[in-house]
Amino acid sequence: MSLLNQQSDSAFYYFNKVATSSKDSLQIALAYNHMADIQSDAGDYYGSQESLLTSLKYLNEQKERDHLCLTADYNELGNTSLNLKNYNAAIDFYDLALKFSKSESFKAIALNGKAVTYQKMRQYNQAIPIYQLIIDQSRKNKKEYARIVSNLAKTRWLQDPRYRAAPDLLMALQIRKNEKDEWGLNASYAHLSDFYSHSRPDSALIYAGKMYAIAQKLTSPDDELEALQKLILLSPPKDLKLYFTQYLHLSDSLQTTRNAAKNQFALIRYDAQKNKADNLRLQQDNTENKVEIIQQQIIIYSAAIVFVIIVGFLVAWSRRRKQKMEWESREYRLKTSQKVHDVVANGLYRMMTKIEHNENIEKEQLLDEIEDLYEQSRDISYEQSERLGQEFQTTIAELLTSFAGPTTKILVLGNHKDLWDKVNCRIKKVLDPILLELMINMKKHSGARNVALRFDREGEHIKIQYTDDGVGFAPHWRYGNGLTNTGNRIRDIGGRIIFDHDTPKGLKIQIYLPIA
Repeated sequence: MSLLNQQSDSAFYYFNKVATSSKDSLQIALAYNHMADIQSDAGDYYGSQESLLTSLKYLNEQKERDHLCLTADYNELGNTSLNLKNYNAAIDFYDLALKFSKSESFKAIALNGKAVTYQKMRQYNQAIPIYQLIIDQSRKNKKEYARIVSNLAKTRWLQDPRYRAAPDLLMALQIRKNEKDEWGLNASYAHLSDFYSHSRPDSALIYAGKMYAIAQKLTSPDDELEALQKLILLSPPKDLKLYFTQYLHLSDSLQTTRNAAKNQFALIRYDAQKNKADNLRLQQDNTENKVEIIQQQIIIYSAAIVFVIIVGFLVAWSRRRKQKMEWESREYRLKTSQKVHDVVANGLYRMMTKIEHNENIEKEQLLDEIEDLYEQSRDISYEQSERLGQEFQTTIAELLTSFAGPTTKILVLGNHKDLWDKVNCRIKKVLDPILLELMINMKKHSGARNVALRFDREGEHIKIQYTDDGVGFAPHWRYGNGLTNTGNRIRDIGGRIIFDHDTPKGLKIQIYLPIA
C-alpha cells in the first residue's frame, strides 16, 4: 500500500472515530463529510454518497451554524452524482448547495459544477449562461477565472464546431502556466487535444502526450486513462500496442486499488461499530456487577464466571466473523479477477484483432469501444448488471465475425431472431463470454483457416456446434484457465459441453444450453 493510501486510511479511521464517539451533532456531520471526501478521492462514489447522506441526518436546516456543512454535503453529492452520470440528481444537489451557501466563491464552485453537468447532458444553452454569469465574478481569482474561460470555450465549441475556441483555450493555458496550476494544466491539455483532434491531429497528439505526462506527475489514474484513450485515437499504428498495454495494466491496477480501498473503508467502519457495541455491553455489565456487589458477595463470583463466558463467546464469535470476512474477501477477489478477464482482457484482445485485420478501422469507432470498455471496467466494483441489446442475434454475429481475417473465414449458421426470442436473459448473458473465449482460444492456438458455428434448437435446449480445421487437441492436452471457466459457466446454468477427442484433424465442440 502506498504512503498516500496509508494516510487516507489513517484519516478515515480518525474521522470515523470522531463520528462514533462525539456528542456534538455538527462535529459528527463534519466527520462524515471528510470521510466522504476520502472515499470519493479513492473512487468509492457509492460509499461517499452513503457517508454524505449520514452527515445530513445530523444537520438542521433551521440552524444557521449547520449551513456551511449542508452546503459542502450537497455540493459533494452533486460531484459524486456527476461522476456516476446521474445528471438530474447532480443538478438538484447543486441547487441545494446554492440554497444554503453564503459565500460567493463557494456559489461559483457550485455553479461551475452545475454548468459542467449541463455540458455533459449536451444542454449547452443551459450551461453557457451560467458560465457567463460567474466569469466576471472570478476575475480576481486567476485559477478560477482560467477554469471558467476554458470550460466556456469548450462548451461553445461543442455547441457549434465552427466556433474559434483556440484563443480562449490558449489564454487559459497561459494563465495556468503562470500560476503553476498543474491540475488546471491537465484540464487545458485535455480541452486542446479534443479541440484540435480533427483540424490539427499532430497538435492534438502533442497535447494528449502533455496531459499524460502531467497526469502521471499528479498520480491521477483516471486522467492517465483518459490521456491514453486520446493517444490511442491519435497515435500512428506502430504506437498503438504500447498504449494498449499501458491502458490495460493501469486499468487493472486502478480497479484492484479501488476494490481494496472500498473493502478497507468498510472494515474500518465495521470495527468501529463492533468496538462501540462491545463498550456499551461492558458498561452495562459493569453497572450490573456493582449492584450485585451490594446485594450479595456470592453473586460477584457468579457474575464474574458469566462475564468470562461472555467474553470467551465474543472472542470466538469475532474469530469466526473474521475468518468469514477473509473467505468472502477471497471469493470477491476471485470473482473480480474473472470479471476483469472477461471484460478487460478478452475485450482488448477482440479490439486488437479488429485492428490487425482491418487497416481502415475508424478511429472514432475505436475510441467509442475503448471508452465503453473503460466504463465496464469501472462498473466492476459496483456490481452493475450488463445490459443485452434488443437484437441478440446481431450481437452474436458481430462478436463471431470480428475474428475473421485474411487467413481465417468464419461461417455462422442458424443465428436467427426467432431462435433467441424465448431464451432466458441470464442464458444470453452467459453465452457472450462463452463464445468470446472459444474464439480467442481459436485465434491464439488453433491456426484454423475455416471456422463454422451452427445454432439449433433441440427441445428445451439451444445446441451450438463449433467446428474448425486447426491443429486440434495435442495428445496430452489439458484445459487452460479460459476453457475451465467456460466449462464452469455452462455447468452453473444447467448446460453441458462436449469435446470430440476422436476427430483426426481440427476441433469439434458441442454445447447445450437450457432455454429457460
